[in-house]
Amino acid sequence: MSLDSASIRRQFPLLQQKIDDHPMMYLDASATSQKPQIVLDAMNDFYTTSNANVHRGMHVLSERATTEYEKARESVRRFLNASSTDEIIFTKSSTESINLVARCYGEHFLKEGDAVLVSILEHHSNIVPWLQLKEKKGIDVRWIEVDQQGQIRMDSFESQLAEKKVKMVAITGLSNVLGTLPPLKEMIASAHKAGALVIVDAAQLAAHAQIDVQDLDCDFLAFSGHKIYGPTGIGVLYGKKDLLGAMPPFLGGGMMIKEVTRGHFVATDLPAKFEAGTPPIAEAVGLRTAIEWQKTFSWKDRQDHEREMLALALSELKKIEGLHILGPKNPDQILGCISFVVDGVHPHDLTDILGSQGICLRAGHHCAQPLHDTLGIPASTRLSISLHTTKDDILILTPAITKAIKILKK
Repeated sequence: MSLDSASIRRQFPLLQQKIDDHPMMYLDASATSQKPQIVLDAMNDFYTTSNANVHRGMHVLSERATTEYEKARESVRRFLNASSTDEIIFTKSSTESINLVARCYGEHFLKEGDAVLVSILEHHSNIVPWLQLKEKKGIDVRWIEVDQQGQIRMDSFESQLAEKKVKMVAITGLSNVLGTLPPLKEMIASAHKAGALVIVDAAQLAAHAQIDVQDLDCDFLAFSGHKIYGPTGIGVLYGKKDLLGAMPPFLGGGMMIKEVTRGHFVATDLPAKFEAGTPPIAEAVGLRTAIEWQKTFSWKDRQDHEREMLALALSELKKIEGLHILGPKNPDQILGCISFVVDGVHPHDLTDILGSQGICLRAGHHCAQPLHDTLGIPASTRLSISLHTTKDDILILTPAITKAIKILKK
């Protein structure tokens, strides 16, 4: 049974609006996903019937809020197939999750001369925290190279591991520029054999592929709610329980303490140890609803739909003179997005014209400057797809981009 993307599209209120009488064509899901009505309703229902702080009150509203919050944690545990809810930490974003690991693991367990190995594919969220650690602790940040198609060069990876200085591998699950997927399971096994831990930035991957952290055997993994049809303001850090247990708290305050005196404090147990202050309760409700909503669609149907949309987009974009697709041209080798450049046209100018017609693409370096530097370009245009992407969303691109290029080259 294939996905009925037109029917799914009708579940998203924002997509029903028009921009200057143009229908909304949202092709920027890699930046943030739109939210189905069921997610909006769940968050509104929480605020109107159950709003209270969690774990801190004996009254009925606090008990309701706590129940809903912990239901969300269990939903995420199942989503990732983690072994325990103690391994699920709620943060505000993937970025915060990665920073938590860099600070709480990196600052305390890595020493001067140790190396963190990152790939050229990485989003800045999985680069900058390690560069900050380099400045603070004197660690070495090393790079895994990619080939011209944006595929990980395993020779580059293995040669770095062979030196036995790498203690952490920071790797994306899915490139937010090229849509390429590193061979995670193989890389994790090799890293562990060389004595290194692995953190996976799954901000993009979580929306497009089923994740099983036990099967991957990754040590840490991060993703954000807003990229999987949930709300902004909530992210997740998965970490193996023994590692999280050995790490000091990230932030100090309420929720994360067992005891406080005038002279010292004792941190509480997992997962609250890393959830200082009032957590994103309504956002957790929205995230749980988004995860449960997605379960109504099989992964096979989702990926068949995505492959069809990417194949159509590649076919359409190839018709445009002077347009160059970055990365693989085979829809079986990518997920989520396609990026491209056009001779003599700046991506910002192109997307500005398209945006005025309700066609929402992304332009810039997509928080991946090292990758763009490697490709020899300052910026690119990206289209990214989702469950609600239809053929009409894709078919409008060729005439719209062709027309925009003519305007810009006058």
